[in-house]
Amino acid sequence: MTVTSKANQIEKEQQEESLNLFLSTQSIIKEAVERLGYPEEMYELLKEPLRLLQVRIPVRMDDGSTKIFTGYRAQHNDAVGPTKGGIRFHPEVDEEEVKALSMWMSLKCGIVDLPYGGGKGGIICDPRKMSFYELERLSRGYVRAISQIVGPTKDIPAPDVYTNPQIMAWMMDEYSRIQEFDSPGFITGKPLVLGGSQGRETATAKGVTICIEEAAKAKGIAIKGARVIVQGFGNAGSYLAKFMKEAGANVIGISDANGALYNPDGLDIDYLLERRDSFGTVTNLFKDVLTNKEILEKECDILVPAAISNQITAQNAHRIQAKIVVEAANGPTTLEATKILTERGVLLVPDVLASAGGVTVSYFEWVQNNQGYYWTEEEVEDKLRLKIVDSFQKVLETAIQRKVDMRLAAYMVGMRKMAEASRFRGWV
Repeated sequence: MTVTSKANQIEKEQQEESLNLFLSTQSIIKEAVERLGYPEEMYELLKEPLRLLQVRIPVRMDDGSTKIFTGYRAQHNDAVGPTKGGIRFHPEVDEEEVKALSMWMSLKCGIVDLPYGGGKGGIICDPRKMSFYELERLSRGYVRAISQIVGPTKDIPAPDVYTNPQIMAWMMDEYSRIQEFDSPGFITGKPLVLGGSQGRETATAKGVTICIEEAAKAKGIAIKGARVIVQGFGNAGSYLAKFMKEAGANVIGISDANGALYNPDGLDIDYLLERRDSFGTVTNLFKDVLTNKEILEKECDILVPAAISNQITAQNAHRIQAKIVVEAANGPTTLEATKILTERGVLLVPDVLASAGGVTVSYFEWVQNNQGYYWTEEEVEDKLRLKIVDSFQKVLETAIQRKVDMRLAAYMVGMRKMAEASRFRGWV
C-alpha cells in the first residue's frame, strides 16, 4: 500500500467513525422519541441541528504565508434557550462529528436541567504544530467568522479538545471588540481574572466522580477500597484518578495513548501525576506496559473509559469484568456493547450523564458573569453535586420504571425538556 492510499484509507475510516457516531446518536433519539410518545415530526426536528455554519478562516502564519482553515459551528436546538457547547481544535474535526456532538450537548443540558440547547464548534487544524501567535490569530479569526450567530443570549462557546482558557480569553476579547463592549458571558472556560469560574478545570472529573459514587451506592459497593481502572490520563482521567484515590478507592490501572499500567495492589497516582507530560502521557517511562485493550478487560469494580470513542464493542464486551462502567469519554461504548453489558448486569453510566459536570459548571460561570457576583470553589462544588446527584437519580428511576438501559433512559430524560419546549413554541 502506497503512502497516499494508506492516508486515504485512514481518512475514510475516520469519516466512517464520525458517521457512525452521528447515525447511532440519531437511532437512540428516534427510540427515545417513540418511547416518550411524541409524533414522528418531533424526531424529524431533533435528528439534526437547526443550524450548521461552515466557515473559511485565513490566517497569516509566522513564515509570512497565509493558510486557510475550515471551521464549523452547529446549533442543535434553541427551543429551551441559547445553545451551549465547546470548540475543538483537531485535525480530524468534520461536519458529522460536530453535528453529533451538538446533539449530545442538548441531551446533557436536558439531563442536568440547564436553560440551554446544544451547540458545538471545531476547526480542522493541528494546534500541536502551531505557534502561540498562530493559534491566537486562528482563534480570533474563528470568532470573526461566526460572530453573527453567537453571543451571551444566542450561543455560548467553551473549551474542548486542544483548546484552553487562553484560547477562550482571545475569543472573548475579539468578540468584545466586535460588539464594542466587554462581554464575559459570551464564552465560558475563561481564566479567573477574566470572569472564569472556580472549579471549572476539574468540573468534568468532579461530575464523573459524583456519578461513580451514586452508581456504587446503587450496586451496594463501598468506594473505600473499590478497585478502579481509568482508561485515559488526560485532563479528565488524571483528575478522576486523583479524586478516586482521595475518596479511598484503589486505582489499579491507568492508561494513556502509549499503553497502560496495571498493578492489582494499586498504583502510586501522585507519582504518576508528577511525571506525566503536557499531553497526559506517562507510560513511556515504564517497561511492563499493557495495551489499552488489555487494561479494559482486567478485573475491577469500576471501569472508567476516559479516552476515545468505540473502546468497548461487541467484540470485547463479554470480557469486561467490571461491575460498573462510567463513561467519561465521548462514545466509548457502542450500542451493541451497551446491550451486552446491561444483559450481564453491569451498571453502565452513559457519557451524556457522566460527563455533564463540565457544561454544568460552564452554566454556573455564565450565571456569575451575568449577575457580576462570583462564588467560592466550595459553593460551586456544592451546586454541582446537587445537580449531578439529582440527574443521576432521575435517569436511574427512568431506567427502572421503563425497563430500559441507562443510556436510553438518559436520552429520554435529556430530550423531554427540549421536546416540550419545541411543542409549546408550536414548532411541532
